[in-house]
Amino acid sequence: MIFKGQSSLRIQLTTNVDITGALVKSIKYIKPSGATGSWTATSADDLLGIIYYDIQAGDLSESGNWKMWAFITFADGRSAPGEAIKIPVKKEGVC
Repeated sequence: MIFKGQSSLRIQLTTNVDITGALVKSIKYIKPSGATGSWTATSADDLLGIIYYDIQAGDLSESGNWKMWAFITFADGRSAPGEAIKIPVKKEGVC
């Protein structure tokens, strides 16, 4: 379970694309309210295209279903968006 306000969490996504030399590695999101944004990701494995972001205090500011996906930009201008996943974020103390 993931909770609103949680700050001890790592979001890790696999693109299955070699991201060696990528200029920008990010995780884009759509909050339950419809607001959009992104976090700068860190590479865990360039050959497998694994990236991650360690959630910070205030990042998970809404409960409900979040949508998240990897987005990679290469030096030559190519980009590689990943498939979106739905991540439910619960309000603490609610069943």
